[in-house]
Amino acid sequence: MDFALNEEQRSWQLKARKFAEQEIRPISLARDQIADAVATWDWDIIKKGSKLGFRTLGVPKAWGGPGADLVTQCLVMAELARGDSAISKAFSQNWKWSQLMAVVCTKDQQARFLKPFIADDTYMLGGARTEPNVGSDHRMTPNSDPKTGFRLKAERDGDHWILNGEKTFIANGSVGKLFFVSARTDFKVPVTEGSTEFIVPTDTPGFRIGKKFNKAGWRFYQNAELIFENARVPHSNIVGEVNGGWKARTSDPSQFNDLELAANAVGVCDTTVEEAMAWVKLRRAGGRPLADQQRVQLKLAEMHMLTESLRAYIMRTAWERDLACAGDKVQAASANAGLIMVYSQEVIQRVTALNRDLHALNGDSARGAMNASADKLERDAFIWTHLAGDSLSRIKTIRKVLR
Repeated sequence: MDFALNEEQRSWQLKARKFAEQEIRPISLARDQIADAVATWDWDIIKKGSKLGFRTLGVPKAWGGPGADLVTQCLVMAELARGDSAISKAFSQNWKWSQLMAVVCTKDQQARFLKPFIADDTYMLGGARTEPNVGSDHRMTPNSDPKTGFRLKAERDGDHWILNGEKTFIANGSVGKLFFVSARTDFKVPVTEGSTEFIVPTDTPGFRIGKKFNKAGWRFYQNAELIFENARVPHSNIVGEVNGGWKARTSDPSQFNDLELAANAVGVCDTTVEEAMAWVKLRRAGGRPLADQQRVQLKLAEMHMLTESLRAYIMRTAWERDLACAGDKVQAASANAGLIMVYSQEVIQRVTALNRDLHALNGDSARGAMNASADKLERDAFIWTHLAGDSLSRIKTIRKVLR
């Protein structure tokens, strides 16, 4: 098989690598260690990356974006994550919503929302499904029970809809300018049949940002509550049809969400392996360099093998999803996009844990830069435990194979 990158893919990869090394990595630890969760955010790095195309990478060329394929997007995510996983996610969070906007939104909606997004370096996007009592069941919805699923209510009032309820842990929550919000418009049927997708700008009357969450990992990445108190949203802001929200959200065959998180994970693993190698070359234990000790070499070998296996799986899956987006029904049926997320969790948490073990081998308790980085990498990796649902609900995507 030919795994060679084309010229455009390689160009984006190198651009992202340079940006991560020169702009992201120098600020990563400092931003992570700021106590105030909101103050960890840095608009300067977002503006710099946006000017290079990292905020709008998923926008089709027909709308003035780079129109990068999924293989390219995975390469860029991994390279940015080598500098900082949370900063990489802040950029890629925009790609899935801008892609969805280009695929399923009307021309009027695209003109009103996609054009400003492309033009404004500070225009961030987010999607709102999770609620205080609704999380992993988005992925494994009990289709027969109308009582399950999100409860945010939307009621028709002439040419507007009135939204009441709350969303929580929403990505880009405190910095976003526009959100795709899932609401129930019929509580008598299951959520897959009675939900509607709304485009909600942050200046919508009755809509406000609530609590900003202070997290142990991914501290740069902003998560917040979205509060709807008689929020008035125009009927023209509905994505697709009334009660067709589930179809609108799942109409994109890229399965970008799982792929996005897995690609980010391999970037974290790359940095972890790199820093582990540097660490063992500098430290000694038992009178011998750590790098010369068999137990250390075995840990490093495992870290390297896991990272490379994840990278290969990601590239294969991205290639499959590109074909699926082009209409290939065989690749569209593949379960890999869901399973790659499960595997990425296993890999990133194992690799960062091994790195922590290596840093502890010589009994050095000093909190130097490399120790602090090892700590941050592992804290960021914890996030994968509950990203896009828990591991059990994610792994049940194997049902695709069983059909």
